[in-house]
Amino acid sequence: MNKRIYLDNAATTYVSAEVLNEMMPCFTAFYGNSNSIHSFGRESLAIVDRARDRIAKAINAPKSNNIYFTSGGTEANNWAIKGIAHANKDLGKHIITSSIEHDSIMESMKELEKEGFEITYLPVDEHGVVSLASLLHHIRKDTILISIMSVNNEVGTIQNIKAIAKTAHENNIIFHTDAVQALGAVKIDVQDMEIDVMSISAHKIYGPKGIGALYIRDGIKIDNLIHGGFQEKKKRGGTLNVPAIAGFGKATEIASRDLSVNCQKLRAIKNYFISKLQERIPMIHINTHPHQSVAGIVNVSFELIEGESILMLLDLAGIAVSTGSACTSGALQKSYVLSAMGIPDEIANGSIRFSFPKSISKDDINYVIDELEKVVAKLRAISPLTKANSRSKKNV
Repeated sequence: MNKRIYLDNAATTYVSAEVLNEMMPCFTAFYGNSNSIHSFGRESLAIVDRARDRIAKAINAPKSNNIYFTSGGTEANNWAIKGIAHANKDLGKHIITSSIEHDSIMESMKELEKEGFEITYLPVDEHGVVSLASLLHHIRKDTILISIMSVNNEVGTIQNIKAIAKTAHENNIIFHTDAVQALGAVKIDVQDMEIDVMSISAHKIYGPKGIGALYIRDGIKIDNLIHGGFQEKKKRGGTLNVPAIAGFGKATEIASRDLSVNCQKLRAIKNYFISKLQERIPMIHINTHPHQSVAGIVNVSFELIEGESILMLLDLAGIAVSTGSACTSGALQKSYVLSAMGIPDEIANGSIRFSFPKSISKDDINYVIDELEKVVAKLRAISPLTKANSRSKKNV
């Protein structure tokens, strides 16, 4: 194996040197419990407050106290969905979401359905975009929450969040968005976009795993998910993970600072990758929206072969990719996201998600294309679907 190229950054990223440098003193020099009132605790609390300020500034939150730290995006999503539903159930028990949300949203909705809540799962078009007309059609008097993700983790589609949030507020409905894949990929301004509640996470933006946050606008009724001490303004019990929080704050600051440069570079890489794919490999389908998608994600279907086989052979060549969300890729099941987009199973089964790091180069892409061309040719040569397809063409 000559090279190792990691193209699964939508699953997780490495921790950048700047972020790691921010975290290291928290393990040795500033190790006090941030809720302790002695000097060691106050030092840690100052680090937490700085990180909270950095995150609030990056998303233009009205104040830093609108940021509540969690163990990651999954906890933030669970808290948002269940907490809002339980706190507002006296106003209604109807919730609207989309059919392509992250598993943590989908599973939270299923739990609420067991409690008697009614969930509407909005359809999407062939690119994964939620229709405003469909949203309006399904809003009811007892609708208390609309939750639509900002950026889809499998295909990279960007939703019209500002318009969706405005529609929610025109009907006196709380709006939540899962922005885990959006942070660092698109500009987020919670005030301009009229976002009430938003989930974010560090490990998609070159920060540490195991730390996320929930932005909660003032005035939003939300029940606690985790009970315990009086941490996070009595909203979320548990000793704060100061090193991870420090890293999260720094990673968010860097992501905001470098957003334009990173997006410009990744957009050029993405276009180059797609053009080379289309030039070198026949019978492929680009599932990612040509315009309304983030720069770092491309989802591609390869006809006549299975995505898992492509993944394994690319891994042998030192290239890491994914067949979809890391939360479901081990389950060997078809993608509900691609199904919701109307992509036939025989096409969806051959899908691979390529998600690029900010350090990617054209030389890396050329190596990936070379290896991918070999892998696809090899798999198609032994695929029974290839023989069936050939017989079908002869009979026409």
